[in-house]
Amino acid sequence: MSTHHTKSLPPIDPMDLVGIDEQFSAEEKAVRDSVRRLCHDRIDPYVADWFEQGRINDIRGLAKELGTLGVLGMHLEGYGCAGMSVTEYGLACLELEATDSGIRSLVSVQGSLAMFAIWRWGTEEQKNEWLPSMAAGEAIGCFGLTEPDIGSDPGAMRTRARRDGDDWIVDGRKMWITNGTVADVAVVWAQTDEGIRGFVVPTGTPGFSAPEIKHKLSLRASVTSELVLDDVRLPASAAFPEAGGLKGPLSCLTEARYGIVWGAMGAARSSLSAALSYASERRQFGKSIAGFQLTQQKLADMNLEYIKGVLLALHLGRRKDAGTLRPDQVSLGKLNNVREALAICRTSRTILGANGISLEYPVIRHMNNLESVLTYGEPVEMHTLVVGQAMTGQAAYR
Repeated sequence: MSTHHTKSLPPIDPMDLVGIDEQFSAEEKAVRDSVRRLCHDRIDPYVADWFEQGRINDIRGLAKELGTLGVLGMHLEGYGCAGMSVTEYGLACLELEATDSGIRSLVSVQGSLAMFAIWRWGTEEQKNEWLPSMAAGEAIGCFGLTEPDIGSDPGAMRTRARRDGDDWIVDGRKMWITNGTVADVAVVWAQTDEGIRGFVVPTGTPGFSAPEIKHKLSLRASVTSELVLDDVRLPASAAFPEAGGLKGPLSCLTEARYGIVWGAMGAARSSLSAALSYASERRQFGKSIAGFQLTQQKLADMNLEYIKGVLLALHLGRRKDAGTLRPDQVSLGKLNNVREALAICRTSRTILGANGISLEYPVIRHMNNLESVLTYGEPVEMHTLVVGQAMTGQAAYR
């Protein structure tokens, strides 16, 4: 007859009911905690004002602080990059987006799009010229793929690069480009006679401009731009040597989507935490609204989806660290986590009542931001069809 010894159990953490924290190593927790501290000290006190004003104060100073912490291109090896695991990168994305999706976008576009493109597809000269300064936050990058009339079908892009002697001449427009107006370098994808090619474009090159897109009601604590390329002349050394076709840009998008899988859960956590705190303090009919059944149902349902989303992100992170993660699995993660995070924000807003629309609380800001996150990195419809194709073997979007 066996005897079972019951361990003394730690007190319940209402934001980690199933003990996911135990699945992280000490190193992973240290990375998470360092990013959380920087966000708490450097960004959280100001981000609501940045959102309201539609600008980040001293974005270059913030980029350098993020570089000093090591989160820019943190999952890349060499060239001044931190060489951390992709699970550690995911945890950083979660903490950054718990502060604001726009801040996570700044880091994602820098590391997973612009830096990853150069790191994966660039020449040694391109890597040595740009990656160390980008990792340090001294140079800011952007990634030009989406166009005014071309979104989910990048193969139909109209931006074109043609040879002129040893040089390339690039003409076209890119749209909805994070970091564009403040960037020092742009990775621009263009049609050529040899198929789609990538180019490293210093933003001071004649003919290049990046007017900022105004009047956004989402991602307001983020720089969003149009890229205009009018007869931009580049040397032969500006082209990526081997990225032909869509393989290059799509590999970069998969990197960025992976960060979104984690990041969306940060926005969800922040909103759920705000709703739980508010419900505990708000009193109606003689007691806190946390004691009412309907409020508890909302809180329980939100926590379930948050827990499942973090577990899914962690599972995908472990697969990516093991080298076994497929792009359709990333699509499944983005489809679920952004959709559920947005639902959590909307439900949190109902718990806060009229206060839910105030920037005194983070909920409406996260909710508005996630409307953009639902669309960028491919919209929810495309990821639905990617999952559908993985299940049926049939591409419904063609």
